[in-house]
Amino acid sequence: MYFRVKRTASYPYLQIVESFREGKSVKQRVLMTVGRLDVLQQSGKLDGLIRSGLRLCRELTVLDAHAYGKTNPVSVRSIGPDLVFGRLWEQTGIKSAIQELCAKRRFGFNIERAVYLTALHRLFAPSSDRACERWRQGYRIAGTQELQLHQ
Repeated sequence: MYFRVKRTASYPYLQIVESFREGKSVKQRVLMTVGRLDVLQQSGKLDGLIRSGLRLCRELTVLDAHAYGKTNPVSVRSIGPDLVFGRLWEQTGIKSAIQELCAKRRFGFNIERAVYLTALHRLFAPSSDRACERWRQGYRIAGTQELQLHQ
């Protein structure tokens, strides 16, 4: 089912329409003509109708609540710097070069991810290693969750 605007004479009318299959062809059936669209919009009745139906939909209720600022985010993390720089890191071969050089060594942590995090931090928010530890908490950077400041 869906809404459709149908023009009759010089007025637009809002209809609720259902699609169904009859043999090999798809047809539409008008279930109801709600009324003149311009009148419904001006009176606010269309908003009321949609809100009334919205409370019956779980997913859309959450989106609506978020749009009106009635939800509190649990956590927010940026992904942009990692998406852009991560691709360059791989395409230039830096990632594989570091992994090759460190393959025979037995580090207790992922050295390539530590170097990557340091380079990314220096590009986007140049400051100390301590600041990097706080800075990375606001970003989703794959493979860096286990890294500690002393590494």
